[in-house]
Amino acid sequence: MHTADRLGKGALEQGNHLMAKRSRPTRRASESRLPSGSTPHHADLGRIAAALERLAPPLPAALALAASDAFIWHPQQRRLAPVARVNRVEMSLLKGINRVRDVLVENTERFARGLPANNALLWGARGMGKSSLVKAAHAAVNAGLAAARGRGGKGGELKLIEIHREDIESLPELMGLLRGSPYHFIVFCDDLSFDASDTSYKSLKAVLEGGVEGRPDNVILYATSNRRHLMPREMMENERATAINPGDAVEERVSLSDRFGLWLGFHRCSQDEYLAMVAGYVTHYRIPFKGEALEREALEWATTRGARSGRVAWQYVQDLAGRLGVTLAEPKS
Repeated sequence: MHTADRLGKGALEQGNHLMAKRSRPTRRASESRLPSGSTPHHADLGRIAAALERLAPPLPAALALAASDAFIWHPQQRRLAPVARVNRVEMSLLKGINRVRDVLVENTERFARGLPANNALLWGARGMGKSSLVKAAHAAVNAGLAAARGRGGKGGELKLIEIHREDIESLPELMGLLRGSPYHFIVFCDDLSFDASDTSYKSLKAVLEGGVEGRPDNVILYATSNRRHLMPREMMENERATAINPGDAVEERVSLSDRFGLWLGFHRCSQDEYLAMVAGYVTHYRIPFKGEALEREALEWATTRGARSGRVAWQYVQDLAGRLGVTLAEPKS
């Protein structure tokens, strides 16, 4: 063999050796610390399992529902956070809404007893007690169930679950968690409304009616809104004006409110109703201030606020109690 051939062959063998050495997988530091008998494959599986365990959402704990009568839904963690003390107003302090109060309480009582009941949309004037009525009805019906159990009657506890407006798209998932539970649930959404670009109303519509699964028998939905049709009037008129078929332009969104069996309207209160609200709070919290002076101050407060409502009455009573050094703690029975 010629010298050039031998040199070429030697260079080729050396190049192959270097290429094989470079392609050989390097040993990671974590593998060098593996205990005897372990393999890199086992270590990788362990790391993957640990990562999946960290990423997986916690399973809902059925026993946790007994911890409270009210919860807040957190969809990111698939968790119902118990509420230790619900911010509610006594039913007797809600003035000027007697008719809607009786309708909602009756509907809630039927639902808690396992009888047919309707989803409810409470709509109308701001500050007139829409959300307060939902929470008060829940407390009143639960008290009635407790009294019935004390007399040997039947009836499971009624739970109140608040879902935030921005979490409406997770409503079907919440329904899936509640389905089959021995409890009955009021799923409550405060200040519900939708704008032109919002499509999350479709999740709500599927739960109310029309979905394959529909609403579970042990769940009812109560929502409050300042709008009867859950969307701004100017948006409805704009869509009607620009649509090819004006009659069908907003039908999909408007039909959402039609799926609530109960429409309970709240309207601005009269002066007498407003003064009755103030007097009710003053008596309930035993504030030593009554008569003409109370009415004069309360009306002046409403004038400066430009409105009369239960919320304005409560804000005045808070100011009055603060000036008189009276705490607004619930009186002991």
